[in-house]
Amino acid sequence: MPLFFRKRKPSEEARKRLEYQMCLAKEAGADDILDISKCELSEIPFGAFATCKVLQKKVLIVHTNHLTSLLPKSCSLLSLATIKVLDLHDNQLTALPDDLGQLTALQVLNVERNQLMQLPRSIGNLTQLQTLNVKDNKLKELPDTVGELRSLRTLNISGNEIQRLPQMLAHVRTLEMLSLDASAMVYPPREVCGAGTAAILQFLCKESGLEYYPPSQYLLPILEQDGIENSRDSPDGPTDRFSREELEWQNRFSDYEKRKEQKMLEKLEFERRLELGQREHTQLLQQSSSQKDEILQTVKEEQSRLEQGLSEHQRHLNAERQRLQEQLKQTEQNISSRIQKLLQDNQRQKKSSEILKSLENERIRMEQLMSITQEETESLRRRDVASAMQQMLTESCKNRLIQMAYESQRQNLVQQACSSMAEMDERFQQILSWQQMDQNKAISQILQESAMQKAAFEALQVKKDLMHRQIRSQIKLIETELLQLTQLELKRKSLDTESLQEMISEQRWALSSLLQQLLKEKQQREEELREILTELEAKSETRQENYWLIQYQRLLNQKPLSLKLQEEGMERQLVALLEELSAEHYLPIFAHHRLSLDLLSQMSPGDLAKVGVSEAGLQHEILRRVQELLDAARIQPG
Repeated sequence: MPLFFRKRKPSEEARKRLEYQMCLAKEAGADDILDISKCELSEIPFGAFATCKVLQKKVLIVHTNHLTSLLPKSCSLLSLATIKVLDLHDNQLTALPDDLGQLTALQVLNVERNQLMQLPRSIGNLTQLQTLNVKDNKLKELPDTVGELRSLRTLNISGNEIQRLPQMLAHVRTLEMLSLDASAMVYPPREVCGAGTAAILQFLCKESGLEYYPPSQYLLPILEQDGIENSRDSPDGPTDRFSREELEWQNRFSDYEKRKEQKMLEKLEFERRLELGQREHTQLLQQSSSQKDEILQTVKEEQSRLEQGLSEHQRHLNAERQRLQEQLKQTEQNISSRIQKLLQDNQRQKKSSEILKSLENERIRMEQLMSITQEETESLRRRDVASAMQQMLTESCKNRLIQMAYESQRQNLVQQACSSMAEMDERFQQILSWQQMDQNKAISQILQESAMQKAAFEALQVKKDLMHRQIRSQIKLIETELLQLTQLELKRKSLDTESLQEMISEQRWALSSLLQQLLKEKQQREEELREILTELEAKSETRQENYWLIQYQRLLNQKPLSLKLQEEGMERQLVALLEELSAEHYLPIFAHHRLSLDLLSQMSPGDLAKVGVSEAGLQHEILRRVQELLDAARIQPG
């Protein structure tokens, strides 16, 4: 009948014993022995492995427990690398670890009275093993690798179902004692097994074609390996040294048991005194508790009367407060989602800013710095361009005056100084005077003065710049979110929800930091455009006639980025797809890598990430929509 073992919770006494033995093993001057036997363990605790590894214990005693496995999860057998004696008898082990051979220092292995079905083949790596006790298990055979145990002196396999010995056992020349059930043996025959260890080894040597020699001729190197310094000075033979070693181990175990018993007595005495002190403490607590009960009863009665008067009013306030908090929570979630989307969009656009900047600068330099052709000079619409310049200067003047007034009010938020207001007023004073003039006179003056043409071109260049337009759009969104945060904060202050103020402050700080960053990027982009304007101005020194009028007309006739990308080779369906997914900022990247619908159908999300599309959801959505477009194209009849 099969046995089913459940993990049992150790008793209080077993738990205390385990704690005591672990503390004892960690004390200064402790032996090389860790004894956690009789602790009702279902697995060896992790602390035991750590103790053996750190303190380099040599003896691990874990007998008389409920172990079903030697190695629990998250533990390594290499933690027991220094163990020489491993005692696991009287447990419920069904198998030993396959990498048992890593315990190369092991000399004694006792697994008597367990449920072992087989031994691991790596046991042959235990070259220093001298004693192997597998008595009273369920073994049916021994692995051939036991023949590699070149130091084995004692082997006990009785009480198992073994009927045949491996021929490789003949190679264990140091074996002195072999215990087995002779009546159950088939190979070697029972009469040979009944004649003793020497007869068994002689039979196996003869079967293997080896010459038999007594173990005493092979034991000397093994013993010298264990104690080479002692064997140099000792005139005694290997048998005497082995007897002394056994006596030494017995004395050490005896001393250990005595110290353990003494520590146990000290522990019991300490627990007795602790229990006595706890009783006295309990009596004092009971006395003080009776006095406290009377006071508490009086306080409870008074409190009950107060609570009855306030409970109804409090319930009403709580219901109203909860309703308002739910409204605020919903509003906050909406604002948080928009803020998160803003932050993600900003991060996403920053990643593609390098390519955008290079493409935009290249476009500006290639289109604006190239020499003015004769065809452009002839096709110049002087009156129309001058009229557009006049409108641009008027609009730019109004916008800058409004912006200066707005920025002076936003001084505390973005910490921008307005010390240049007077200078800017003086700069645009002439532009303001244009509004007083007749339009035809303004156009004539623009046609004659190159400085006005340059100022109009500068205003149009800033207006039509892609990066500058994106930054302005983001600044507008962030300012809207800051306004809504302020309104939400005022509502929460009226409800006195202090616990929710911290979240609003964090969101305000994040938006303010992003706003400052965008303002810096806006200023940096304007500096770059002014540098380009300086290069154009240097080129205009060649006295090219109508230079700024032609540059202004060229900028007016410039095509949108999406149309230009289509003309350069990007498929119209792919451009429309990216614009529909609000991913038009990736258009330069797709154009730079010459990506098409067919090429995208063969790519994976990881390939899109390498190109520069960082959002996982957008990667999958692009690939899915591309596949849908291709499938629809195949279904349509030719």
